[in-house]
Amino acid sequence: MKPGQGIVPPYLLGLYEKSMPGTLSLRQKLGEAKNAGFDYLELSIDESDEKLARLGWKEDELVILRRDMAEKGIPIRSICLSAHRRFPLGDPDPAVQRKSLAIMEEAIALAARLGARIIQIAGYDVYYKPPDEHSRTAFADNLELCAAMAAREGVILAFETMETPFMDTVEKAVYWVRRFPSPYLQVYPDIGNITNAALLYGSPVSADLEQGAGHIAALHLKETRPGVYREVPYGTGHVDFTEAAATALRLGVRLFVGEFWYTGAENWRETLGENNRFLRKALDAGLSALNHIFL
Repeated sequence: MKPGQGIVPPYLLGLYEKSMPGTLSLRQKLGEAKNAGFDYLELSIDESDEKLARLGWKEDELVILRRDMAEKGIPIRSICLSAHRRFPLGDPDPAVQRKSLAIMEEAIALAARLGARIIQIAGYDVYYKPPDEHSRTAFADNLELCAAMAAREGVILAFETMETPFMDTVEKAVYWVRRFPSPYLQVYPDIGNITNAALLYGSPVSADLEQGAGHIAALHLKETRPGVYREVPYGTGHVDFTEAAATALRLGVRLFVGEFWYTGAENWRETLGENNRFLRKALDAGLSALNHIFL
């Protein structure tokens, strides 16, 4: 039997929350994601006070959000946790480290209460401060605690591959996964970032993805150009989405998220639909290429 045969759908395509205007309510964002053809929404918990406040949502607020997901017919399956940019696990200040651990614990609890399966976590020890051996050691110590928190709630933490040397490839992310082996510590690569890293290191993107075999929980589908990591429209950069999809699908990945940003354009609804079609075309082509292997 070919992969995906008899299964509908053979993959799920989620939508990054920040692809839509921040003025929309989450109920509205769920509806827009559904209308544009996406299968789920990826919630953002970034470093802003507004997004960090979500970690303190009360049960009545969560009841409303769960109702909205049910009524709109689309779930929140993952969380992009970028708040550790401001409060990193490897910060030299013990007070900041404690804050970073509290954020992680609260995010894991939120994911469990919403039914989200995966939290994408940032792959760096520090961001706004220079890294050193002390930041790396603190990161390791705190990561071990985070993996235990995730295991307790049954929520997967998965590293995003970043634009900084600390963890800009799947191979580097897998080093940390293997250092603290747990079914709840995995990798969630950003295909745009690792495409830039492949140019930097002179290695194929597919070879780097294969380094994560058995450990890739999902894949961010983001366009980039050499040295440019954000806000590159699909089809105008250098990411080979079909090849990336074929490799990821062959490795067993079935969750994908379109990562792009709302930048103020009035036609953002049309952009959601266009990007959904662009990404599904690449994913379907990747699936077709994979199926041919089994003919």
